[in-house]
Amino acid sequence: MSQLFLGIDVGTTGVKAALFTPEGHLEAVNAIEYPTQHLHPGWVEQNPEDWWQATCTAIRGALAAVSQAAERIVGVAVSSQAPTLLVTDANGTALRPALIWMDRRADAEVEQMSAMLGAENITRITGNRPDAFYVAAKMRWFWQHEPELHAQTRWFLQIPGYINYHLTGEFTLDHAHAALLQLRDYATGAWSAALCAACGVDPSQLPRVLPGHQIQGEVTRAAAELTGLRPGTPVMAGTVDGAAAAVEAGVAEEGTAAEMTGTSTVLLVPNARGVIEPAFIAMPHALPGLHLLLGAMVSSGASVNWFRDNFGHWELLESERLQENVFEIFVREAEGVAAGSEGVLFLPYMMGERSPIWHTNARGVLFGLSLATSRSAVIRAILEGTAFALRHNVEVARQAGVPVREIRSVGGGARNRLWNQIKADVLGIPVLLPETSVGAPFGDAVLVGLGLGIYDDPVIALKQMVRIKTVYEPDRQRQTHYDHLYPIFRNLYEHLREDFDALAEAQ
Repeated sequence: MSQLFLGIDVGTTGVKAALFTPEGHLEAVNAIEYPTQHLHPGWVEQNPEDWWQATCTAIRGALAAVSQAAERIVGVAVSSQAPTLLVTDANGTALRPALIWMDRRADAEVEQMSAMLGAENITRITGNRPDAFYVAAKMRWFWQHEPELHAQTRWFLQIPGYINYHLTGEFTLDHAHAALLQLRDYATGAWSAALCAACGVDPSQLPRVLPGHQIQGEVTRAAAELTGLRPGTPVMAGTVDGAAAAVEAGVAEEGTAAEMTGTSTVLLVPNARGVIEPAFIAMPHALPGLHLLLGAMVSSGASVNWFRDNFGHWELLESERLQENVFEIFVREAEGVAAGSEGVLFLPYMMGERSPIWHTNARGVLFGLSLATSRSAVIRAILEGTAFALRHNVEVARQAGVPVREIRSVGGGARNRLWNQIKADVLGIPVLLPETSVGAPFGDAVLVGLGLGIYDDPVIALKQMVRIKTVYEPDRQRQTHYDHLYPIFRNLYEHLREDFDALAEAQ
């Protein structure tokens, strides 16, 4: 029987389980959603038990689609959304709902930690700027606001470690997630005593840290009964979804980057030197010997959806909605508008922004509107604005000494032809689309192959497995026009930066 690899991604909205051959061919995929609780503005939680139940269901569904799948699976790897405040007792039972990456309740704790240890010092140690995105500030919030639960906490886990514990009974933490705790010396891998103390964490509460492709345990009989997997199946340590997506895009060498666009956009830029850039998120790559700089933009696809949902003519689209993606129908309106969107520019900071400006109070702006402005021009301006923001991130990466010569595009946004071409024209470099775009589970499957020694060289393996379907080359005339507009886009934010803060204070 031919071998199969099982890749599982526990995302923000649901779990996806997929089966691949060692050559990278997708055999089956199954996805299960779960709820998210928005308790207050900026407070976002999920129930860890929902992740595990959805994982079991997703695995069983994928297995059912392939003959003798359980017997053919030679390994499992899990990736996930990141990072997460996930606290459990000694038996791995969650003590409270998890605070996921979107949760911003720990802004005050960020200020406290920066005052205690120095913001630049925290960045120097951990490779990442102090921010409520990371787990350290959330840990301090938990320590200060829920001391009784804090006293009961035995383990601080991340999502792959939680799922892996249910699969194998072993507590572990992968290298990529460990970096996003913001408690670890990025250069040496040692836990920082000062940061742990500032967050109320004893290093003994953190599991052993393993490379993502290393086997961390085997599927137990109890887990086999729940999932349908074969007892004894090896389970790898796992990784962050962004790192797994970089693998899916074939990003294994400097110069080739990836961008994942859905509700948000993440730029993934590899390097072999452990480069730190405060405007970005730094973490180890899923592939051994490499690191990633992540440019995380908050609301690229969400900006398009916002305009569509509030200003779309649904009565005109209703007849087509059941046959075609509504997003595609809506964006098609912009195809007849020339580059530059009739003089309209868009700042895509609809929910504040992370990389590279890290400005919570920044907001979206439509600039240059006139009574002659068409709705189609506004749609195109939104697409161009998100591409300008992507270019800003690419420029920061290059200034940090990390080359970007081409971009592989994955995620839901990669399905839109116009948007891909705009990105190529704005960036002035090719945008490539891989043939297979199932998401992070592909990268997880590659970790299985690496962990089992099936792939000797991951770079060679990915070049054989990742097949490019489409290449969008920049149009030099449009690129020149965008080169004139881009400085105006950048200046707009700089001119409005203090006004954004004043408006937030006034509200």
